[in-house]
Amino acid sequence: MVLDADDRRVLEARVRADTTPQRDARRAHTVLLAAGGCRAWRMAEIVRVDVSTVVRWRDRFAREGMAGQKDRPGSGRPPVYGPQVRLRVVAAAASTPPHPCDGGSHRLIADHLADTGISASQVGRILAELRLKPHRVRGWPTRPADPQFFAKAAEVCALHRICPPGSMVLSVDEKTAMAARSRKHPGRPPGPGRVRRRECEYIRHGTVSVTVALDVHTGQVVMEELERNDSRTSSGSWPGFSGAFQPG
Repeated sequence: MVLDADDRRVLEARVRADTTPQRDARRAHTVLLAAGGCRAWRMAEIVRVDVSTVVRWRDRFAREGMAGQKDRPGSGRPPVYGPQVRLRVVAAAASTPPHPCDGGSHRLIADHLADTGISASQVGRILAELRLKPHRVRGWPTRPADPQFFAKAAEVCALHRICPPGSMVLSVDEKTAMAARSRKHPGRPPGPGRVRRRECEYIRHGTVSVTVALDVHTGQVVMEELERNDSRTSSGSWPGFSGAFQPG
């Protein structure tokens, strides 16, 4: 077998490149060895494949040149599940689950399509090809269907911009069930080639709920602990905030 300079340069580059797929590198290496007069059994030992494989790739290159390095159209295992099953997988993944907690796991989709015999792993492969991730969720706020929404929002924004004389504008929110925890064991400092390590076990010290008010014009913040986490206790703490703020 005789190689011209261009083909040899391309084949040698494929063998040297770290990014070349193994099968392509082996095919290129086989042709280079054959061009150097290497026997079939020896080529098989070097590239670590069967003798029949190196003979097939050597002969194909001799007949077709560089085009013979590519896979035949339609080679490989035919798909087990046809377009109809794939469409049903996509439809199940893109639909709203019957229960909000169900999510979109591959197992649930496979169970939903049990009549097809498809497995959870096959569902995952089909969805991965389409870059469809039904298990991931991103939330967004929905604007209330109120015709006066923008007028009301404008009034609130105006209060944030300019405080009326003799008044204060407070932004109040609550944070409930904050866990007070401490580490059960001390962490370990970082070192050369080692990141800081933190023990995953912790000790629970109960929870606490608080209401926090921010004076939007002065930046002053006041916090009050809630004895009970209910609407009556939370709303009852708001009037007391006004006396806790310093006049601006």
